[in-house]
Amino acid sequence: MTAAREGLPDGRYGRSADQRADRKLKITGAVLGVALLGVVGWSGFSYITGQDLSGRVITWDAVSDHAVTVHLEVVKGTDDTGVCTLRSQADDGSEVGRKDVTVDQRTDQVDTKITIRTTKRATNAILVGCTATDRH
Repeated sequence: MTAAREGLPDGRYGRSADQRADRKLKITGAVLGVALLGVVGWSGFSYITGQDLSGRVITWDAVSDHAVTVHLEVVKGTDDTGVCTLRSQADDGSEVGRKDVTVDQRTDQVDTKITIRTTKRATNAILVGCTATDRH
């Protein structure tokens, strides 16, 4: 009986268990691939459209052992408001100052100078980020 089975043509009596398993794996892989592409696309789109405010530090100057002045530039929509967070660090990397700056001017570009009070001499001033807020 084994010799007779070996001589039967492949697929004549339905698919083998291996072929069914391969097909299920291919379908599962395709579904997971499409789902992953959807998540990546959605994440990218929401990241790009969520960038209502963008800012950058133009210059900074440690004016004393306890203060840093920062020239901040923020680009936004004319009616957008937000908060930008600045921080300053010492030589050893420890944070010596932090300040949240409200950006609510009715222009599309805001250039402002801010003073950050520090606990000791600062060696830098960094823009942590800007986030949009609701105008009430």
